[in-house]
Amino acid sequence: MQKAPFARNVLRDVLSGLRHSISVARKHGVKRSQIIIDPGIGFGKNFSQNYELLARLPELASLGYPLMVGTSRKGFLGATLAKNGKPAPPEARLWGTAATVTASILNGAHIVRVHDVAEMAQVALVADNLLRQPRYRSR
Repeated sequence: MQKAPFARNVLRDVLSGLRHSISVARKHGVKRSQIIIDPGIGFGKNFSQNYELLARLPELASLGYPLMVGTSRKGFLGATLAKNGKPAPPEARLWGTAATVTASILNGAHIVRVHDVAEMAQVALVADNLLRQPRYRSR
């Protein structure tokens, strides 16, 4: 899964996959209120594709379902925070996770999946307060 890029156009393919999954779920009686979408950050996607999805979360949120994002301690953060050519170990990715959790919330995520719950609860509280500001409310 991690050997080759996920897709040439990651956003198009993720949107297509989500639309298909939503359709199947609805066809089988899953209520709209029971659906949450997740772009699958880190799963079969390369470094730049993960960042592209994070930057383009508003386009995924436009599907009209709650959006869940899980970036906590992911490999692309280890690569970003690498030292001397070695990826940062998972336990050294807290601040990278905090940055991506903030970006996710500001870009439309309703739910974030994290390992460091107490720390990321603080991050989410600050991001939520930013969203209450006029600049973000008008989005």
